[in-house]
Amino acid sequence: MNLKTKKIHLKCTHCAQITAYQKASIVCPQCGGTILQAEYDLEQLVHSHWKDQLSTRYPSLWRYHELLPLFDLNHIVTLGEGWTPLIHAQHFGKLIGLDHLYIKDERQNPTGSFKDRQASVTISVMKEQGIKEMVLASTGNVAISYSAYAARAGIKLWAFLTGLTPDEKIREIRLYGAETVKVPGTYDQTKQVAAEFAQNQGIFLDSGLKSFTSGESMKTMALELGEQLQGKAPDWFIQGVSGAMGPIGVVKGFEEMMVVGMVDKVPRLGMIQSSGCNPMIQAFEKGEREAIPVTDPKTAIATLATGNPGFAYSWLYDLMQKYGGAMEQATDAEAYTVTRLLAQTEGISVEPATAVAFAGLIKLVRRGIIQPQEQVVINCSGHTYPVEEQILTEEFAPEALTWFKL
Repeated sequence: MNLKTKKIHLKCTHCAQITAYQKASIVCPQCGGTILQAEYDLEQLVHSHWKDQLSTRYPSLWRYHELLPLFDLNHIVTLGEGWTPLIHAQHFGKLIGLDHLYIKDERQNPTGSFKDRQASVTISVMKEQGIKEMVLASTGNVAISYSAYAARAGIKLWAFLTGLTPDEKIREIRLYGAETVKVPGTYDQTKQVAAEFAQNQGIFLDSGLKSFTSGESMKTMALELGEQLQGKAPDWFIQGVSGAMGPIGVVKGFEEMMVVGMVDKVPRLGMIQSSGCNPMIQAFEKGEREAIPVTDPKTAIATLATGNPGFAYSWLYDLMQKYGGAMEQATDAEAYTVTRLLAQTEGISVEPATAVAFAGLIKLVRRGIIQPQEQVVINCSGHTYPVEEQILTEEFAPEALTWFKL
């Protein structure tokens, strides 16, 4: 694909209107919708044998630049993100009854989170568009990623953080030079404050899934899996979810790989939420496409404390109806226990938000939804500091046998 003639279109998820991509912030000219998806000339990639060229490229997410919303590669802002290890979790898998459990170790990204994918792609697009200042709301990990990449790009960042954001994460965000504002409220309230500030100051607002660059960045996990699994998609993709940006992007990646002949299917989705903040679970169990917001989250795991997933859940629900999947939940205490089990069987230390996904996976296996012979990939992301005191408390370990019937 010639970058000088590269064409990118944005498709409105509401009315399906397709518009040529020209600027970073855009609304559908047909209906005013703000949730758009990027589309590329996939047939041209097929004719140019694009998939055969990948093995010769540098191992980062930018090896897939033809499928990312950037016209000039000179605008790439990178710290070496992507192409993270895929680890066969033989011991933990055997413990829970899975023969083919693989961990996509997103901790190996530059700031320790899969959000580095999002930051690299979004900040690169902002640089190409000449944007010099931005606002975002975060529970911690997104702001850490964005602050690092914004510093590298020379972009000023305003990070609005929830009251539950650990001080250790706030200190790192400040280290990169970002302006931090801690909001004494929930993540949803923090997003509202950030949006009002951005509007009043006339500053670009990164709006998560509504910023199409976010979903585009997350699909690179799927593109890597297609290569790492030698052209075979896993049976299941598992992730702890709050806003669902990751799995939505991953599905898009597998869909595009099917078109270019890299994989033969899209995996089923296993989506896990904290039982203390589970609006998606409540709606999914009732077969409802719209989630009822949780106004008072009862979890100490800030990353998963999004009470109102909004349109993201409806989008995720439709994908799960199309490709299959299941939802499960886990308590904070169950997450702390699994943190220890994973560390002591595989030597992998994760933060509780990721441990929730592993705890939910155990339940899906015990319920017979995921079969022992199926291939499962779980998104393992997040910073590992500080280790919460609850994780080290001995009383949690014996209870694992009762919770998970191990």
